[in-house]
Amino acid sequence: MSQASPNHEPRAPSLLDALIPLGILIALLSLSVFFYGEDSSYGPNQIALLLCACVAALMGMKNGHSWNNMEGGMLHGIGLVFGAILILLAVGALIGSWILAGTVPSMIYYGVQILSPQWFYAASCIICAVVGLSIGSSWTTAGTLGVALMGIAGALGLSLEVTAGAVISGAYFGDKMSPLSDTTNVAAAVTSNDLFQHIRHMMSTAIPAFVIALLAFAFLGFTSDASNASTNDIESLLTALKSEFNISIVSLLPLILLLAMAWRKVPAFPTLIIGSLIGCVIALIFEPETARRLGGGDGALSALKGAWHSLFDGYVSTSSNENVAALLSKGGMSSMLNTVWLITSAMAFGGAMERAGFLQVIVNSILSRIKTVGSLVTSTVLTCFGMNAAAGDQYMAIIIPGRMFKEAFAEKGLHGLNLSRTLEDSGTITSVLIPWNTCGAYMAATLGIATFDYWPYALFNIICPLLAIAYGWLHFKQKPISIAATAS
Repeated sequence: MSQASPNHEPRAPSLLDALIPLGILIALLSLSVFFYGEDSSYGPNQIALLLCACVAALMGMKNGHSWNNMEGGMLHGIGLVFGAILILLAVGALIGSWILAGTVPSMIYYGVQILSPQWFYAASCIICAVVGLSIGSSWTTAGTLGVALMGIAGALGLSLEVTAGAVISGAYFGDKMSPLSDTTNVAAAVTSNDLFQHIRHMMSTAIPAFVIALLAFAFLGFTSDASNASTNDIESLLTALKSEFNISIVSLLPLILLLAMAWRKVPAFPTLIIGSLIGCVIALIFEPETARRLGGGDGALSALKGAWHSLFDGYVSTSSNENVAALLSKGGMSSMLNTVWLITSAMAFGGAMERAGFLQVIVNSILSRIKTVGSLVTSTVLTCFGMNAAAGDQYMAIIIPGRMFKEAFAEKGLHGLNLSRTLEDSGTITSVLIPWNTCGAYMAATLGIATFDYWPYALFNIICPLLAIAYGWLHFKQKPISIAATAS
């Protein structure tokens, strides 16, 4: 069949057209993991995503799209996450400056003494849930408290993978249930629902999932070998922290100010940049020797150079204690560049798939097979998960299925609150389980644990979509239009 003239509208793609680039991507990503294991996200996956973006573009051109149009789709996809990329870079700078300022070391120092190893996983989940609920951002929660909790877990000899799962579970519960959260607002808006009715309706799945996750984390805490770190090991770590930093409550000031700005709904990027700069100021005042050492000289200019260095290349610990050196040698914008590469590649693929019309064809194919409420909810959950994988971004996984399934829920006599809850139970929650998704890539880079290593322990993120599916098949908590319409 000959290619359509540029003067004509592109042909509608077939389901086979849509599945070819997606199938090749799955095959290449599987091969990448087979060859490179946990290192697959450090280049191999990016190559697979970019190659499949080209495959999607070629398939689009076969249907009459021009190369410029397909390239525009890729650039549009990348543009959608440019704000997330800026936040990612800012988090890298924040981690570096907060370590230099003694903020992260102080959080680890006090946390090791306060948190019981047996209750640590559950406590981490609760702490992150409270903060996430207060500020409406899972990313900020993980990038601040999450980093410190990972350090505390390492000091106590606890599993870093389980800790990452607890941090993510708590952060996403708080984010999901917060009226300050952007994804919560997006899910309510795309389904034309009142924000607070949406949040109340989400409680039926979110709270049981969170309670089950907490019980599981408590069980893991009490059955784990929490004695890996002896009293002498902990004392050695505390001594090493005090010898390298001036541990004090004052060092926690950047954290307090950042949480206050987030609670006041200051946008994320300026909040994180200001938090990073406050960390530098605290470092220059209270950690001048450490800043000069990082700057490689003596005097005020060397201290300023060290603070600058922490922003772009992170902190490098000189501690003789291997655990402390490993915990604190991190951060800087440069540490996030591989993640930026991964996100950019994923969004180029997602943008090409959307511009060629492939994502819509896949969703429409699913819609044509829906017969019951259970299959409708299940299809929505799986579509959101698939969209997170194919498009690489949770916002697209909320907005596109939200538009596509809106009429289907109405046809089944279900109020849009059921759809908005399902979008959150799947589109928001499962994004962090996919390595090349913006959320999965962010958490892996920030917490230092590969996505495939922490996802079995991101219990809230696994349980929530399963509950949503079960509720659908049981017709449980599925609010009809007639009831919802009269609810105040």
